[in-house]
Amino acid sequence: KVLVLGSGGREHALCWAISKSPLCKKLYCIPGNAGIQADAECVDIKINNFNSIKKFIKKKKINFVVVGPEEPLVNGIVDKLNKLKIKTFGPNKKASVLESSKSFTKDFCKRHNISTADYKKFRNYKEAINYIQNINYPIVIKASGLAGGKGVFIIKNKLEAKKTLRNLMIKKKFGSAGTEIIIEDYLLGEEISCLALVDGKNYISLLLSQDHKKIYDNDKGPNTGGMGAYCPLPYLKKNIQSKINKEIIEPTITAMNKEKRPFNGVLYAGLMLVKGKIYLIEYNVRFGDPECQPLIFLLKSDLLRILNNC
Repeated sequence: KVLVLGSGGREHALCWAISKSPLCKKLYCIPGNAGIQADAECVDIKINNFNSIKKFIKKKKINFVVVGPEEPLVNGIVDKLNKLKIKTFGPNKKASVLESSKSFTKDFCKRHNISTADYKKFRNYKEAINYIQNINYPIVIKASGLAGGKGVFIIKNKLEAKKTLRNLMIKKKFGSAGTEIIIEDYLLGEEISCLALVDGKNYISLLLSQDHKKIYDNDKGPNTGGMGAYCPLPYLKKNIQSKINKEIIEPTITAMNKEKRPFNGVLYAGLMLVKGKIYLIEYNVRFGDPECQPLIFLLKSDLLRILNNC
């Protein structure tokens, strides 16, 4: 008996694949959506209402939980479910910091020689404003905390930078996510998503994919959480996957163990390929939406078996 948590296209893809598994006796989704109803029984409980979720799990004797979105992971739902001896797919709170704090991730990369764009961190608005006066543009400004995939801004000039810093740090447009911000170098290249399934030590990388972040056609407009995705990527050279594994995925898993934050679940590396060199842009700690959709659609293996093995 399986429970999937979430309500997006990502969760629809997960439910679609899990429902096909011979291991799956009964599938529920909290809260689910209209499309998911074809593959799972949707249950109207708020995703952050842990007490109601716990009651439901006990009542239905759920054996396995798959967590879709980042918010419950960051709030420690895996820790809570593990305490109840419920097998759960996803990282615990300590490991979820890779997504919940961009500044942790940038410093982590620095500590472990994982290549990422040069950056500065700020908690003080005036210091950030002083810093943007004499730097080269374009730059990237990021909210360090969770902002639903919408906290990253590509900035073309000083005026834009001032406005963005004001929105994040003074007007608190993304609440506490903008308490700390990162200003980093802008990298021009191909953006790639690499999602690896990790059991703490071993991993399997799924196909490389790419999502479309801009809201309008022809790469115009602000970044969104993702307007769609495709894979496989036809323009990539053959050895690129092993290069990503060696330079990004493996060092990350090893370093997380070293720092006593063993990682279990989906390690999603958002990468930039610049003239053959790979840079880490950000980590997510769950299946990306939309990337999850084409990836799961092309997966030939039994998804439930793999997640259970993780």
